[in-house]
Amino acid sequence: MYTASWRDVVRRDLFGSSPDPRDRPYRSVIRLALIVFRLLGFRFDVRGAEHLPASGGAIICSNHVSFFDFTFLGLAALPRHRLVRFMAKAAVFRHRFAGPFMRAMLHIPVERTAGAAAFEAAVRALKDGQVVGVFPEATISRSFTVKELKAGAARMAIDAGVPIVPAAVWGGQRVATKGHPVVLRRGVAVTVVLGEPLVPEPGEKVQQLLRRTGAQMAALLDEAQRSYPDQPAGEEDRWWLPAHLGGTAPTPDEVHALDAVDAAGRRAKVAKPHPVTRLRALLRRRR
Repeated sequence: MYTASWRDVVRRDLFGSSPDPRDRPYRSVIRLALIVFRLLGFRFDVRGAEHLPASGGAIICSNHVSFFDFTFLGLAALPRHRLVRFMAKAAVFRHRFAGPFMRAMLHIPVERTAGAAAFEAAVRALKDGQVVGVFPEATISRSFTVKELKAGAARMAIDAGVPIVPAAVWGGQRVATKGHPVVLRRGVAVTVVLGEPLVPEPGEKVQQLLRRTGAQMAALLDEAQRSYPDQPAGEEDRWWLPAHLGGTAPTPDEVHALDAVDAAGRRAKVAKPHPVTRLRALLRRRR
């Protein structure tokens, strides 16, 4: 397990021998993240960093379980001295505090109602040799399993002629995730796994590449979950485990129903620690 040290924060060679001066703001943010990791004592298990190409364009496609996932994936790219340009909701770029940082780090804003501009910006970045980070589920998975993927990442890979590096993150949901309060606890274990690059085959269709990507993401997430070093502290702490591993997180079917409620503007108010207790009772009554 790796724990960030103060030496890491000030290392001169952290970003390679000749980092791009234009990325100075991004590098400062990464050093700040390392300080936070050090203060919180996060224990990282990063595997497969060698699968990220040392140069040229590539897409990191990861599952999404916490609000901090992008920082963990960025950490996994550091051994290759790569900076990841994440695609994120445009609203974050309009935020008074976060917006200037997002723009300075050259992340890519995504308007949900007009995604063409973001797609074109991402393809340009890939053709320029950048690493683009994508959460193809488009939102945090409340079941802590891989949801149905949006096709954008596969389309970008084919259009730009770059590989997809499948990835999985696990553990960050214990600190900050959808439907649960932020708990800045110390010593949380975080696992990040990068898989072998998936190179678009000649003539491969978007849906074919998407299926390959989803299958690899699911396999990597299963590996991360089953090898995770920590276990729930008790019955009430099982909320951060998926149902198929004995946890009390909602099943994918229950999440689908919850997402439908959210989309209709009728967000359910549910009891803690299990965020879908009432939904499960409703589904049982309907059977």
